[in-house]
Amino acid sequence: MKEILLIAVLSVLHCSLFAQTVFVKKGKIEFERKINLHKLMDSWSDDEDGGGNWIANMKKTLPQFKSTYFNLFFDNDKTLYKPGKELPRDPSIPDWFNGAAAENVVFTNLSTAQSNSQKTVYDNTYLITDSVRKIDWRITSELRTIAGFECHKAVARIMDSVYIIAFYTDQIISSGGPEGFSGLPGMILGLAIPRMNTTYFATKLELVDVAPTDLAPPQKGKKVNNANLMKQLQSSFKDWGKNWQ
Repeated sequence: MKEILLIAVLSVLHCSLFAQTVFVKKGKIEFERKINLHKLMDSWSDDEDGGGNWIANMKKTLPQFKSTYFNLFFDNDKTLYKPGKELPRDPSIPDWFNGAAAENVVFTNLSTAQSNSQKTVYDNTYLITDSVRKIDWRITSELRTIAGFECHKAVARIMDSVYIIAFYTDQIISSGGPEGFSGLPGMILGLAIPRMNTTYFATKLELVDVAPTDLAPPQKGKKVNNANLMKQLQSSFKDWGKNWQ
């Protein structure tokens, strides 16, 4: 009888330990960035596309969505976001549909709230050193499972009028996310920016040993901060009309 009781106690203890939440401190997350090309074209004004005829014709030849992949390496308070696996090129999609963020590399030090980003805008590459964007998140009660993790929904506005939606998990200790978005009590595994018709969602987490080279900040590009870059872009695209942003 004593042996039976001992086996039962040990079985319950084993199940209890197995059921405990595992908190991830480092690893590699793959993100799929998806752009809704049709909605992106709908946002262009009629007077810029010849009354809408050009857009209608483009929609007939383009797929609705374009996907690209990025990897986010993280180790506690440091993250590095950079392009991931390459998909075969779709010849029906012009290269300029890749957008300005197709080759972004973003290093974030969450403990110092500093960011180093390498961003290419057409033929120009910039190395941006600045503080991490402060976001006033509002956490909601909505839940969603992403890449096997239960995630909480949060919403916010950036640049005064750009609405963003994020889903984060507190099972991953790092408070980072794709493209340097951060500031929630856990890792952002899902991000939607309706204004840009763009979403970022984690497809998988790999529990790899993150080497220092995986978190090396970018080094190439013209050195600027965010304010200086915005001034340069405003000057370069001032003749593009209201949609240049």
